[in-house]
Amino acid sequence: MRHIALLLCLLLPISVLAQSTDQPSGTITIQDSAGQDAAIANRIRDILSELEGFDDVTVAVSSGIVTLRGHTLDTASAQRLNTLAGRVEGVVAIENEVTKTTDVVQRLNPAVERFLARGKQLIAFLPLAIIALSLFALIVLLGFAIARRKQPWNRLAPNAFIADIYRQILRLVFIIGGLVVALDIINATALLSGILGAAGIVGLAIGFAVRDTVENFIASIMLSIRQPFRPNDTIEIGGDTGKVIRLTSRATILLSFDGNHIRIPNSTVFKSRIVNFSRNAERRFTFQLAVAPEADLAHAQTLALSTLEGLPFVLQAPKASVWIDSVGDSWITMGMAAWINQIDTSTVLARSEAIRLVQAAYDTAGMAAQAPAYRLLHNAPPIDANLAMASQSSDFEGPDLPPTPPQDVDALEDKQLEQIVDLERAEEHSDLLRENADQE
Repeated sequence: MRHIALLLCLLLPISVLAQSTDQPSGTITIQDSAGQDAAIANRIRDILSELEGFDDVTVAVSSGIVTLRGHTLDTASAQRLNTLAGRVEGVVAIENEVTKTTDVVQRLNPAVERFLARGKQLIAFLPLAIIALSLFALIVLLGFAIARRKQPWNRLAPNAFIADIYRQILRLVFIIGGLVVALDIINATALLSGILGAAGIVGLAIGFAVRDTVENFIASIMLSIRQPFRPNDTIEIGGDTGKVIRLTSRATILLSFDGNHIRIPNSTVFKSRIVNFSRNAERRFTFQLAVAPEADLAHAQTLALSTLEGLPFVLQAPKASVWIDSVGDSWITMGMAAWINQIDTSTVLARSEAIRLVQAAYDTAGMAAQAPAYRLLHNAPPIDANLAMASQSSDFEGPDLPPTPPQDVDALEDKQLEQIVDLERAEEHSDLLRENADQE
């Protein structure tokens, strides 16, 4: 029993300290006055009557010890009582037995009061908010009206796509300006930095998410400014060849020589090697023909060159050329090249006619390479070498063929494709290409 009493004596100060915090400090007087206790109680009651949330709290004072009982809306209010009562002169100790109320009505009343107070504030703030919103709308409408005009944006921009970007930037500037004015009227400009910061973070996240789209958009801007090709130009991009129909804000559209549409993303176009066959009117075509190894190669060169230069569609400058390209087992390959005006002449047909006529000239002169013949002999007598050479010499003499005139090589197919492209371009579609644009 002695140990239990000792343990209770040790735990009693701890329990009192846990129940009552912020106890008053100072010297305790010797005299005990009932009038002083009543004065302390009245003073504490007067203080609590002026504060909200302590209507259910009762105060009792005996020998300077204040006992508080009742209910408050929250624990923080109950703990606040210790500080208030401890500041009253003459208080020796405080017994705080105030608990948190469980009455639903009492707990909802403050929320309803706060809601009503905020409603009154909103009603009082409403005229100022209407003025700020009206000015914001007026500034935004003014910016959109200026951006909607064709001039001066079409005059300042190299094409319609860049002009539209100018308009979008102008709209964004007016929206931000209207937002700044509206927030300044309601004295909330501090929100602007938060809004812009959040917009920057969101924009960065979106930029990483749509990186390919952004790259394609920037490539569209660069292509619309540089204009590396024009409508109806014959170009090659990454192995795809065709005539240019249009350049949109997302892709470059080609018409292949098979009549198919080829859509190439502008980011791919911007990074790829572009071959523009229509940039220069002069275009060279090349081909190879074989002659017999016994033929006079100098005469073969002269004959092929005179044949090429005599063709009506071959240009005199730059001049045609003929060279010995390679030597094989049964023939010698001659390389040939000539220039044409591809605006009036079809490259494919011109090359075809040049091959046909030069081959005919070789056949007429007996220089054409003979197809290799092989004979399998079984127990046959040896072949006389002189007889074999005579046989080959007799084969060298070619037939006497009449000269054939060159056929029509007009660029009819290219012109028909150009008509198809013109019909495609006549449709209502956005196009960033201009006929008179400066090319890089």
